[in-house]
Formats: sequence, structure tokens, C-alpha cells
Amino acid sequence: MARDRQQKEDYVNPVRRLLVGVLVLFLLGTFLIWRIDNPRVERFRMMVIDAVVPSFDWAMAPVTGIANLLSDFQSYQRLAQQNVDLRRELQDMKSWREAAIQLDQENARLRELINVQLDPQLTRITGVVMADSGSPYRQSVLLNVGSRDGILDGWPAMDGIGLVGRISGVGEQTSRVILVTDTSSQIPVTIQPSGQRAILSGDNTINPLLQFIEDTDLVKPGDRVVTSGDGGVFPADLPVGQLARGTDGRLRTRLSADLERLEFLRVLRSQPAARIEEAGSLLAPLFAPVSTEDTEADDGSGDGSDG
Repeated sequence: MARDRQQKEDYVNPVRRLLVGVLVLFLLGTFLIWRIDNPRVERFRMMVIDAVVPSFDWAMAPVTGIANLLSDFQSYQRLAQQNVDLRRELQDMKSWREAAIQLDQENARLRELINVQLDPQLTRITGVVMADSGSPYRQSVLLNVGSRDGILDGWPAMDGIGLVGRISGVGEQTSRVILVTDTSSQIPVTIQPSGQRAILSGDNTINPLLQFIEDTDLVKPGDRVVTSGDGGVFPADLPVGQLARGTDGRLRTRLSADLERLEFLRVLRSQPAARIEEAGSLLAPLFAPVSTEDTEADDGSGDGSDG
């Protein structure tokens, strides 16, 4: 029995070494075939791939199925998270909608109480921004509307949120808008709710300066800045931005308009208001005054008739 067991071990070890040697030679030959750069070897490789790879579809099916399952699970997780985010945003939008409805109703009641008459001449023309000045010393953009569209110098331009600038130069088909950040821009504004008057002065930065404020103690960062309408430059109450304090300690305006991404501008048809030159032309006297010449003429005519 011991001899049979020893003979079996003598047969197993050589066969094992032979199989290991054949496997090593096969792997080495496969490596060499796959590394040789030769057209014939390339055709042989493609022939082997065409013959072997399709027959391994059954073996790759579980791996492919597991990969697809993991991908679907990750996609489901993303959809679930997006669904939660959308529900949260929808809830926020509902609250904003209710707030907007309440503000609209309150605005309508206040207008009815004070009998506000909106200016029917304050209409707008929308133009497309064609190009900017491209200069750090001049802040302006070009619009594709001009005199053929009725554009006039001095009209204000907005981007739908806040004031952008004013028309300065009109051609037949184009017009130039000087931005509020330009150094030549000086706009009278009002700071709400204190009602303090100031001048919005451009200094070629994204946040223009607020100068000549009547009382700086009555204003604070976050206050609304709107046009005042003084001097007939712009209509009153056009939104400009919010009061902020710069890094240099000076009061500036954080503009509501996004000057870095201007695509469309609305030019407001701003008609100048009638100017009152004399105080006497505003109110008429209750009784027409009688001049001394008229009285003397009446006296003279009366004497002649008596004579």
C-alpha cells in the first residue's frame, strides 16, 4: 500500500509540472503574439478575437447585468434626490406665490386709495446688445435700435431688473448706451426708505459711488436706491440697486442689473415734463387785476360823455 501511494505521487508531480510549463508557455506565446507588430500577426489576432469573443457573451451576461443593475440603482438614487429637491423648491415657490399675490393685492389697494395715475407715455422698446466698448475707460454698449425706431438721446435703458444707463448717441439703425458705471454718468437718486437725495457717480467699477448724500446717518447698507427724477434726467422711481459700503469705506451701490451678461435692453420712452419758468404762471389770481391805465381811460371817457 505504501508503494502504491508513492507511485501515485510520482505520477502526479511530473504531470503537474508539465501542465504548469505548458500554461506558462501558452501565456508567454499569447503575450508575444499580442505584442508583435506585424500585419500577419494582426490578422491572426483579429481572427482569434472574432472566433473567441462572441462565444463569451454568455459569460459576460452576468457581469453586464450586474453593471446595469448598479447603474439603474444609482440613477434611481439621483432621481429620488431630484424629486426631493423639486418638492422643496415647489413648496418655496408656493410660499413666494402667496407672498406675491398678497403684495399685488396690497399694491392695488394702495393705488386705489391714493388714486395713482400711471404715466401712459412710459412705454418701452426692446433692443439686442450687439457689442460693448471693449475699453476700460469707457463703459458703453451698442443696441440694434436707432432713430428709425424712434429712439432719442437721454432715454433710460433697463435690463428688466434695474437701470443700466442712458442713450447717448443715436444712429439710423443703432444707438449707444452709456452705462451707469461710466465716469461721465451722473444720476440723481433717492435712498429709500429715508428719502435722502444723492448723486450716483460712475467710476468704471461694478459698484458706482453715491455722493452728496444729504444725511449719511439716516442711511444704512441694504437700503433701496431708485431714481429721483430731479433735473428731468430720468423718470422717478426706476430701480437702481441697493446701498452698500465698499472696501474703501465709501458708500456705493450694488446694482440690480447684471452688467456682465447684457443681452436685451429695454429703452423707456421718457417724455420730458413741462417746465414752469415763473411762479406766477402756476396759480392764477382769483380776481383779474384792474390796471391804472384802464381806470384813467374809463374816467376820461366818462367826462367826455357828460360834457
